[in-house]
Amino acid sequence: MGRVDVEVELKRIKEVRAYVVKGGGADYHDQSSGHWILGYIATPISIYPEYRASRASWGLNVLGSVVVEVETSDGEVGFGVSTGGYPAAWIIENHLSRFVVGKYVGEVEKTWDQMFKATIFYGRRGIVMNAISAVDLALWDLMGKVRGLPVYDLLGGPVRDELVFYATGPRPDAAKRLGFIGGKLPLVHGPADGVEGLRDNVRIFKEAREKVGDDFLLMYDCWMSLDLPYAQRLLSELKPLGLFWIEEPFIPDDYWSYGALANVAPPTLVASGEHESTIHGFRLLLEVGKVNVIQPDVTWVGGITPMIKIAALAEAYGAWVIPHGSSVFGYHFIITRVNSPFAEYIVTSPDATEVTPQFHPLLKDEPVPQNGKVRLSRRPGFGVELNRDLLIRPFKAA
Repeated sequence: MGRVDVEVELKRIKEVRAYVVKGGGADYHDQSSGHWILGYIATPISIYPEYRASRASWGLNVLGSVVVEVETSDGEVGFGVSTGGYPAAWIIENHLSRFVVGKYVGEVEKTWDQMFKATIFYGRRGIVMNAISAVDLALWDLMGKVRGLPVYDLLGGPVRDELVFYATGPRPDAAKRLGFIGGKLPLVHGPADGVEGLRDNVRIFKEAREKVGDDFLLMYDCWMSLDLPYAQRLLSELKPLGLFWIEEPFIPDDYWSYGALANVAPPTLVASGEHESTIHGFRLLLEVGKVNVIQPDVTWVGGITPMIKIAALAEAYGAWVIPHGSSVFGYHFIITRVNSPFAEYIVTSPDATEVTPQFHPLLKDEPVPQNGKVRLSRRPGFGVELNRDLLIRPFKAA
């Protein structure tokens, strides 16, 4: 039989729009005073007394959300989100948009590579990767809508019927009551609080263990706040209490401290990666840092496109991929990975006792865990819609 050439009209992208949102949304740290997430929690800067009592004091909540829409010539729209606010919106409108406009829907790998390589001289991590993430997620959302498929089908389809979750927040007892399989406590005290602070960290964990029992996963999120001697001491105190994993004890670039801690951690797992970027960074975290669990955030690491490679790398090292809480954008990825056995839900209710939409009020129909589980819909793209009343477009490319 001879070859038959079929001419297919490709849908192309005509416009990229970047918006900012304040008050919750993708920047779930952007909460009002009194919210647990802004309270007394150990951070790298809490060595300074004036920035210890509240994470808002040093500006954790200053950026706000960034939202990206990509639109085809026939009016189909996909969207993605991240943290980044005005700086990220400017980068998207004035730099990244040139690599998107004119592309056909589905040209995501080339677009990502061009955005990343064009921003290496001032990017690679941080707010630039957040901006790239929002664009990449918008492209995957658009591709799903154009093809009439959920994003998880574009990634190969689900490997399980539903997702099961652990909950991050200061009330693991409430998490257990709500049906979650585990709870992750925020570490309250860092090295600057001395031995008394360390004892209080142990006390908090011990009391939580007594409330939830031995069969409930219990972790500690250290949020880059520790040095190696303190982490080793804390780990030795908590191992007998069934610490499932210790998360992000060191700054992202200190792969060597991660490796030293991993040598003495078993049976406790070492987890990290929410502030890591690029496949090369995760290779260092796995090879030198010897972590057991990597936690890329799909809204910060560059989107879905690099997540595929990072997860494959982790599988080769025998590591789990438990992405940092990124709501439905992460769920569509996690449900397609055999080495992602469960997911994170960050409790965004002010006192951490209720299940509320993590990206509220930005998304409509955002899936939330019911009895600790989520079944994803078959709606095209990521299956959610924007609350457009919140959107502000501060910059518009010429």
